[in-house]
Amino acid sequence: MLKSYLLSTLLVGIFACNQGTKNPNSTQTSMTEKETKHYLALGDSYTIGEGVAEAERYPNQLVDLLNAQSEQLWAEPKIIAKTGWTVDELEKGINRATLENEPYDLVTLSIGVNNQYRGRDVAEYKIEFEKMLLRAMGFAGNLPDHVYVLSIPDWGITPFASENDKNAAQVAQEIDSYNAAKKEICEQYGVTYIDITEGYRAIGAQEDMLVEDQLHPSGKIYARWAQKLKEAINPV
Repeated sequence: MLKSYLLSTLLVGIFACNQGTKNPNSTQTSMTEKETKHYLALGDSYTIGEGVAEAERYPNQLVDLLNAQSEQLWAEPKIIAKTGWTVDELEKGINRATLENEPYDLVTLSIGVNNQYRGRDVAEYKIEFEKMLLRAMGFAGNLPDHVYVLSIPDWGITPFASENDKNAAQVAQEIDSYNAAKKEICEQYGVTYIDITEGYRAIGAQEDMLVEDQLHPSGKIYARWAQKLKEAINPV
C-alpha cells in the first residue's frame, strides 16, 4: 500500500511540473509576433495608380518594402484618392470615407496636380494645402515625423501633353511654383517633403514608364517613389 501511494504521489508531481513548464515553441512565437502598423495614403491619380494594377501602386509597393525589412507587420494601405481630385475634392472624399485605425502610424500626401491643371492660383493652393497637411498630421496623431509629402510630378513632359498642345515650359514653371509652396509649408510644420519631380522629368516620358493613356506613370515609376519613401521612413 505504501509503495503504491508513493508511486501515485510521484506521478502527480511529475504531471504538475510538466504543466508548469512553458512550451519553448509558444515562447518563441510570442517573441516573434509582429505589431501591426497602419498606413493612410491621401491623394489623387498618382496615389490610386491610374492605369496600373493595385499591387503596382506606390502605397502598396511601399508596404511590401516595409514588410520585407521591418520587425513590424504593415497592413494593406488605406487609400483615399481618385483620379482628377483637387485638394478640396480630396477633403470631401475624406469626409465620406470610413477611417478605422486612427491614429495611423504613417500618412502620405500627394495632391495638387489637378489644381495646377485647372489653372488655379498658387496662393489659393497654399491655403488649401496647409489645411490638408494639418488634417493629415491629425490622422497621424499630430506627429509630423509620421507624415510624408510627395512633390507634384511634371506631367508636361508626357506624350499626352504634347499631343494636346500643352506648353511644356509653362507647365514646368507652374508645377515648380506649386512645389515651392508645398515645400515651404512642409518645412514650417516639420513634415518630410520628398522631391520626386526632378527624377520624373528625367525618365517619365520613356515608353516603359507610362501607362496606356500616355499621361500617368507605370509601376516602374511608382517603384522608385516607394523606394524613396522607404528610405525616408527607415534610413539605411
